[in-house]
Amino acid sequence: MDIYIKPMKKASLTGADKITVKDVCEIAAATDVREKLESRKLMDIEADVKKNYLVSVMEIIKVIKKQYPDYTVNNVGETETLVDYKPQKSADNSYLKWSKIAFVTLVLFAGSATAIMSFHSDAQMPDIFKKFYEIIFGRKTDRPLIIDIPYSIGLAVGIIVFFNHFLGKKITEDPTPIEVEMSLYESDVADTVIDTLDVQKQRDQKGGGS
Repeated sequence: MDIYIKPMKKASLTGADKITVKDVCEIAAATDVREKLESRKLMDIEADVKKNYLVSVMEIIKVIKKQYPDYTVNNVGETETLVDYKPQKSADNSYLKWSKIAFVTLVLFAGSATAIMSFHSDAQMPDIFKKFYEIIFGRKTDRPLIIDIPYSIGLAVGIIVFFNHFLGKKITEDPTPIEVEMSLYESDVADTVIDTLDVQKQRDQKGGGS
């Protein structure tokens, strides 16, 4: 008989005193087998301490083989799972949440405006628009609004399309550039923490064996 497991790369756990198989991986097997294995304990944790734990697929396999020694375990997921444990969920503070949103919005707006103005200043866009106006209409002007206004509108539309958001809603189902970058960042953080915990575990094992 075969048992298929799919460990996650990162799992979040709140308010528990142990890590079970179902906390870190999915199991594909007969219903009675899956239900028994999902509740099996992998390790104890400090319930009142926020901490990261590393669960190896070998630990999962050992627990399964102990329960079902004649079964073949097939791993179709990650080899190590990072468990981010928190003692309890933080209280929902709407005022704090909206304050953070307002602060981040203000910083992004100011930073974006500064970047755009700096680019326009470095590239001398006002002089370029004046030159375009003179070439197209045959006369000079200090306020080529017929070029400035469409450019400003196009700039705003381009930003909306690029970030794939308008009035808090996504324009398409594709992930936004920020979501992509956040996903890459979280993946890199998880990889770094896993490597750190793996090295620490190897040191502990060597220290315990010496």
